[in-house]
Amino acid sequence: MATVDRWLLPDGIEEILPPDAARIEGARRRVLELFHCWGYEFVITPHLEFLESLLTGAAKELELRTFKVTDPNSGRLMGFRSDITPQVARMEAHSLKQSGPSRLCYAGSVLHTRPRALSTSRSPIQVGAELYGVPGSEGDLEVISLMLDVLEQAQVPDVHMDLGHVGIYRGLCQAAGVSGASEQQLFDALQRKAVDEIAELTAGLPAAERGWLRALVELSGDAMVLEQARQRLAGAPAGVLQALDELIALADSLKGRFPGVPLYFDLGELRGYHYHTGVVFAAFVPGTGQSIAQGGRYDNIGADFGRSRPATGFSTDLKTLVELGTAVLDEPRRGIWAPAGDAPVLWQAVRELRAAGERVVQATAHDDADQLHSSGCDRRLIEQQGAWVVVPLNS
Repeated sequence: MATVDRWLLPDGIEEILPPDAARIEGARRRVLELFHCWGYEFVITPHLEFLESLLTGAAKELELRTFKVTDPNSGRLMGFRSDITPQVARMEAHSLKQSGPSRLCYAGSVLHTRPRALSTSRSPIQVGAELYGVPGSEGDLEVISLMLDVLEQAQVPDVHMDLGHVGIYRGLCQAAGVSGASEQQLFDALQRKAVDEIAELTAGLPAAERGWLRALVELSGDAMVLEQARQRLAGAPAGVLQALDELIALADSLKGRFPGVPLYFDLGELRGYHYHTGVVFAAFVPGTGQSIAQGGRYDNIGADFGRSRPATGFSTDLKTLVELGTAVLDEPRRGIWAPAGDAPVLWQAVRELRAAGERVVQATAHDDADQLHSSGCDRRLIEQQGAWVVVPLNS
């Protein structure tokens, strides 16, 4: 029988050892504190839910990324969460039911059947924030600003933002009468910038609609693209022009708030098209093929849970923030080495130090000579003249 390396983990599943685990936990606390400062309330979602709940509505696209198991109690299929956003939408719609704006945030591990890219983890630690009840650019601006604040706090260098609006493509398709399989084919061609294929798919459309849809593949670049879009899409339906105006206003506000962050626009980039309803955005850094943070507006996300409200949010991977960020996180706290023993006076001294916030490592009879030096302690607890006192390690 072949031997099994019991220490091996599945591809894309990793363990985190000290001190990396301490750095990630420190980053998690800092991000949650930043969310708190913005007024976002922390929620904890279950790791496992019935599949009907986990993959309903906007979450249907997550099905291929979701691990599934059978619940032995009910016989129903359950899934391990692959994205926390739909779970928060369920909580907001079904459990909270606030009348005014609702600001929620989260942090937790998710599990993917397949990674987003070959080099990424299948068990990221997802952190994010969701804003409900605030429609349009006002809500989009708040969430994007919060996302950029998170990246700034982690000191991720060379961040640039991609912005788009799915309402532009959706409105143009509706005006041209493109739907169903034809719309999906055109969508796929736009994502690949397949100019010839786009020309073929739009060949039978009226001249104006054909020109608008073909223009999308060329409307990408810096802020000048938005002015070009005004000209190329002149005469388009009112909803399309309104979406473009929203994008222009949002870009102006972001440039005022974050003048050092380059903005890039792509009106043919439609990430999340099937569940987003408005502005979509993502943050990138050079040398990283995938976005490091992303989000958008999804106003109908709570509909299947009985409550459809304006909604927008973002998420990122905590491990990616720590890996790419240059912020000096709290160093692992040094500590006090206490000798072995169970004398009441010694025990009381150790307890008082720990109650005061000190890290105290008490020796055991099994410690070897190297244990003290590998413990991370810079002081030691010794007995002097009948009292226990803390002194420098080498004194």
